[in-house]
Amino acid sequence: MASRPSRVIPLPVMDDLGTARLVLHLLSVDESRRVAAGEPDDAARWAPGYPSQGEVFAARRFLETCTNTGDPRPFGNYEIRRREDGQAIGGVGFHGTPDENGSVTIGYGLVPSVHGNGYASEALRALLAFARARGVTRVEGDTDHDNTASQHVMIAAGMRLTAEDDQLKYYRIDWTDTTANTGLPH
Repeated sequence: MASRPSRVIPLPVMDDLGTARLVLHLLSVDESRRVAAGEPDDAARWAPGYPSQGEVFAARRFLETCTNTGDPRPFGNYEIRRREDGQAIGGVGFHGTPDENGSVTIGYGLVPSVHGNGYASEALRALLAFARARGVTRVEGDTDHDNTASQHVMIAAGMRLTAEDDQLKYYRIDWTDTTANTGLPH
């Protein structure tokens, strides 16, 4: 009996999150080192202006966390890539793993050339759904007083203003029923 050739069916990378227009790619340690250094490899498709200072800072924080307490993934940094061309246009991610109360802090940013297209809200909604599906009870974020675009993004994603000081406005979303299946974006 002749054997049939086996078919290899490529599976999606389970650590990546998807939305209608975006892929949120969970960065590895090596990819984070390249982002921190601002040096893409041959396969990288970085939009002009990527990585920003925010992504470089986040990559360095992630690498420091890996060194000090271990790899926090999947509560790490995600590169925001457009589905249409695969280009990295920004970043979104967690500042670490959930604390003992189930709370995490997030941050995000986009290259200026794609502002105003709803990408930040779409990416943040995906990250919030991911966090909730994994038992997170609270997500917090902050923004400068004059960054009204970021304030609109957090509000559009369901976060609410909870406090402010001389420099920042603080937003958060709380869930009491984390067992609900929120469904991750595709």
